[in-house]
Amino acid sequence: MLSKLLWNSLLGAPAVLGAALLSSSAMAQTAPVESTPSVATLDQVMEYSNEGRGAGSLAQVTSITQFSDVSPTDWAYEALSFLANSEELGGLDCLEGYPDGTFRGSRPLTRYEFAAGLAACLDAISGPVNAEQLERIEALQREFAAELATLRGRVDALEAAVGELEENQFSTTTKLRGTAIFSVADVLDGPTAGNNTVLQSRVRLNFDTSFTGSDRLRTRLQFGNFRDFSGVPSGGPGISRTFGSLFPELGSSATAFSYATSTDNSGNDLNVSRLEYYFPVGPATVYVGAVGEGISDIVTTVSPLDDAENGGLSYFSYNPIYDLGPQGAGAGVTFDLTDSIQLGAGYLTDAAFDSSDKNGLFNGGYTAFGQLTFRPGDLTVALTYVNAFNNAETDALGIPTVGSRVFNAYGLSANYRLAEAINIGGWVSYIDSRIFDGPGLGDGRAWTYAGTLGIEDLGIQGSLLGLIVGVPPYNAIYEFAGGGATGSDTSLHIEGFYRIPLNNNISITPGIIWVQDPGNNNNNEDVIVGALRTSFSF
Repeated sequence: MLSKLLWNSLLGAPAVLGAALLSSSAMAQTAPVESTPSVATLDQVMEYSNEGRGAGSLAQVTSITQFSDVSPTDWAYEALSFLANSEELGGLDCLEGYPDGTFRGSRPLTRYEFAAGLAACLDAISGPVNAEQLERIEALQREFAAELATLRGRVDALEAAVGELEENQFSTTTKLRGTAIFSVADVLDGPTAGNNTVLQSRVRLNFDTSFTGSDRLRTRLQFGNFRDFSGVPSGGPGISRTFGSLFPELGSSATAFSYATSTDNSGNDLNVSRLEYYFPVGPATVYVGAVGEGISDIVTTVSPLDDAENGGLSYFSYNPIYDLGPQGAGAGVTFDLTDSIQLGAGYLTDAAFDSSDKNGLFNGGYTAFGQLTFRPGDLTVALTYVNAFNNAETDALGIPTVGSRVFNAYGLSANYRLAEAINIGGWVSYIDSRIFDGPGLGDGRAWTYAGTLGIEDLGIQGSLLGLIVGVPPYNAIYEFAGGGATGSDTSLHIEGFYRIPLNNNISITPGIIWVQDPGNNNNNEDVIVGALRTSFSF
């Protein structure tokens, strides 16, 4: 059955048709057949045959006049007429053309393409043939017996290989995709005491499963051994995002990388770091995440530098508003209002699995968000709103260190694709906060902003030169409930990198991260970190 389907699929190739026209009584004339010393691969034959099988193809023609590039003066006109006339071969339709009404018969073909076309015509013969027709067919069979045998042998081998794959395949619904990162880094200037050059790594294995063809279940296994440099002001994961000691959820080390597993994971622990399922519902897409779900997994961050494997080195490659509040599990939806306008919304929490007091899916900290994204041509703009709540935090002795807090954040992110290889973008966010119980009662107003530049294919095809300059989140002013106000200093984040592709699966990215006044404190020593990231994808 497969053999017959294969032969019939070859009917559309112009090379095959050129071979078939040699079956005319003018066989003594020299035909444009290319002889090749090596056996043509089945892929080559299929490539030629599929060219004429797009939507709107001519399919079988019944009159040679249907071809705009064939005239009665052509040497092969009689042969083409013979093949196009279905009555002459007992109902056989053995000629096809291109969707634009051309035949393109002047292109050379190999003997194996000739043989494939011959096999297609032979396989299609269902009625009686006269002596003259039979003589022509037998002559062609003798001439191309070796090629016909080779092609049929290849089909038999293909059938066997397909059967082997079907019996031993991993899954009919799941694909494995993976990335591995080697990172060499060091503190080049700043708090160098106690810090040495390190080689760190991370591996991710994504098992992507589709049940309908338009949905996806992603299960991600991850392990790594990242540990942060010492002596650098920090307050949690994420690079250069210190938001003051009152807001540890936006606090950070100025030396953590976007591709790190965590800031203290030196044991190569293997864990499920992502478990998410999305599926379409009409013009909407619904997302449900059980592990590792974030705002940026549901809506776009807009920034073209937001790629842990191939983009910026730090988390400051996109608007910090996408990391505000507890995240990890929850649900979201995106709705395409038009081809260029999308509305997204969602609800996330970091303690959905915990049934204890002030935790769970709806009784603990949460993050609710909405985003309207516009894509008019080369410009992409996102308006983002985030409402987040965090429970009060305590130290190891159970003493409250920060009271319960609520945030309302408003962000604008944009990117403009200038020409074919240049992206200019940036963001600005305003964050209104309140601590309403426990230590630090009061209200704060904070800002963060940055500009980005990305230049593709600079010097090397597939390369990316990136530059990020901006101010991480800082408190413009904080008014305490008991009276008095204060504001933090501002830090400056400058990052540059250059991704160099070695091939389609391997790239190296050297880069520098310079943070002035880390921790939003002018008394802190500037820090410069150098890194060389090598990314593998498979």
